[in-house]
Parts: sequence; C-alpha cells; structure tokens
Amino acid sequence: MNNKNFNVFVGIDISKDSFSACALTNPQNILFEEKFPMSLQGFKDFSKRLSRFPKNSILIAKESSGCYYINLFAYLSQRHFHCIVLNPLLVNKFWTATLRKTKTDRTDAKAIAIMLYHVHKQLPDKSFLPKDFRDIARERERIAQQIATVKNDIEKNLVVLFPELERIVNIYNSSILKLLSVFPSAYAIKNASIEQINNALCTETAGRPVNINAQQIKSLAKESIAQYWPVRELILVQKIKELFFLEEQLEFFTNMLREFCEEASLCQDIEILKSIKGVGDITAMHFLAEVGDIERFNSPKKLIAYCGIDPTVYESGRFKGKSKISKRGNRHLRRIVWLMSIGVVMHNEYFREYYNKRRAEGLVFKKAILAVAHKLLRTVWAMLTKKQPFFVNHTLSPCF
Repeated sequence: MNNKNFNVFVGIDISKDSFSACALTNPQNILFEEKFPMSLQGFKDFSKRLSRFPKNSILIAKESSGCYYINLFAYLSQRHFHCIVLNPLLVNKFWTATLRKTKTDRTDAKAIAIMLYHVHKQLPDKSFLPKDFRDIARERERIAQQIATVKNDIEKNLVVLFPELERIVNIYNSSILKLLSVFPSAYAIKNASIEQINNALCTETAGRPVNINAQQIKSLAKESIAQYWPVRELILVQKIKELFFLEEQLEFFTNMLREFCEEASLCQDIEILKSIKGVGDITAMHFLAEVGDIERFNSPKKLIAYCGIDPTVYESGRFKGKSKISKRGNRHLRRIVWLMSIGVVMHNEYFREYYNKRRAEGLVFKKAILAVAHKLLRTVWAMLTKKQPFFVNHTLSPCF
C-alpha cells in the first residue's frame, strides 16, 4: 500500500445499526456524505458508491473503537479496498483543533476524512487485518483474571467453613477441590465416614498427590472452629464448579494460542523472546499477540509509547509536576510487559543487576521495575528486528 497514490479519502463513523460515510478529495471538495444501514445491502450500496473511483486511489479510515466496524472492513478488504484504523487520540486531537463543538455521526465521519487527507502520507503502510491472534490472547487473559477472582472467593468462603485446612494443604490441589465439592465444610467432613472422604478425595486422579489422608482431614475437622453455614457451603460448591470450568476454558484457549502461533509462523519469534531467561511461552505469545508486526515500530521509543510506559511531565511557569507514565498505550501489552519485567528481575542476572542499580540510585520498587521494562522493550525490539536471540557476555553486556 503506497499512501502517496491516494486522492479519495473516506471517513467512516459506525454505530450498531448504521454507519455514516464522507468521501472527499480535499476539504473543499466533498464527493458525498451519506448514511448506510449495517446490513449486507448497506455494505453493497456503500461499495457501489465508491465504484466510480479506482480502488487504488481510495483510502478508507475510521477511529479504533468498539467492534462494529470489523465486518464492514473485512467486507471491503475482501474487495481490495484499502482500509485503516486510526488512533482515537489523534482523531480527537485533530477534531478539537477545529474549535467546533457540534458532534454527530456525520460530522465525525467528515472530520476523519479531512484528517486522513492531511496525514495520509505519514500513516504506516499497513492495511486492515482482523486481529484473531490478539482476540484469542485477550480472551485467555480475561479467563485467567476470572480464575484469580474465583480463587479469591473460594479462599474467603473457606476461611469461614474450614479455616484450618488451607494452613496445611494446597486447597487448589485437584483432590482437595473434589473433596470440598462433596463436603464443603468442616461440619460436613466431621459427619462423613472415612470411606466417604476417601472416595471424595479421588487420590488416583491425575495431578500432584495430596499430602494428607482421610483420617487426618477428619481429625482436623473435629477440632475446627468453623460453625454450620449451609448457604456458604452451597456458594463454595458452585465456586469450585466454576473454577473447574474456567480451567478447562483456559487450557482450550492456551492450546488455540499455540496452534495460531504455529500457523502464523511465529515460533521463531517466540524462541527469540524465550532466549531471555525469565520470559516463558505464555508471556511471549501474549506479547506477540499485542505487538503484532515489530516492523510497525521504527524505533524502540515508539514501542515503549505504544505500551503506554513513556514518561509524561507537566510544567507551567514555575510549577513542575511529577513525572509519571502516560498510560495512553495498549493496557493489555502494559500488563504483559510488567509481568515480563518481574520475571526477568527474578531469573535473569543481567536485568536483575540493572534493577539493583536503579534501586541503589533511590528508585522505589515500581519505578525500578518500569526502568527495567524500558530496558527490556529496547532489548526485545532489537532482538526481534535483527532476528537474533539474547545472550550475555562475560562483562554482563547483552549481545544480539
């Protein structure tokens, strides 16, 4: 896609049931402004409206928001129209510069078309592509967060129903969870037979063996301070069922993520990232899903800004505000980079030494980790750009 060859600029503003489009060759020459239904006929009518212009002269854009545009842009891309998605911060900045307060779908579409006319030469040469890989990664991330919430709920209920149990065993051992799904409290276990407890434990199932037997659990229940809470018992049983279901879903999406990486030929990039001690399979896959093509970023500074950990400073006259990260980038990527930074500080001598150096200079924990994150992103950008793995020489300097 050569951005310099376009002379028809189309801005689109989409809602659930319709989309407004504005086409122009320059801000003074509007070709058409029209509203179309979000239906197959609406897509066809819009495509027909554009058919009187050569396809290689048309550039279509909308701001990134929601998911309503995906089917429309997929439809247009399949018919060889050039479609791009704009950063909403840039669109908003351009729109507020006009000093106009009127905001409708029609004016938004016009503003996007005018902005496209002015900035199209500076836009990256990337057409719209469905973000399937990213969607899989984000769904897996959402499920992992749900699992953390459910586990927290299980612990809260167990503190009331059988507080002594979590002090001596891992309550997330599959055998213990199966026991609690049948006998969800000290009161219930106390009134069960040894044989019933043994059967509920299912010690022969896959997973780590439990380090406690039925007799010990029953003895512990008899000495428990827990009282009889029937409603909490029902809640705990349902929470355990929910946890089992979510863990199945997590495994499903993890496998799907791995399969997608193999199909998209990302195995080399994953191995490059894993060459940094402290970065594992899952974090590497999530990182690549959020970053996409590393060639989108012509410098590590742009990758850092996309992550939203670039510093911002507010100064006015004699006032100088505190420096903090912008948080304007991809929040999902920011979370992954934070986890990667924690991992490399724990397991990688090179990054741990840098972290200790920044702490010795007076940085608090979070700021020191952010400093590591900056260094890590610069390192990763160089590695993926050069397609070289990470290794450190005897002077603790990275070589790639």
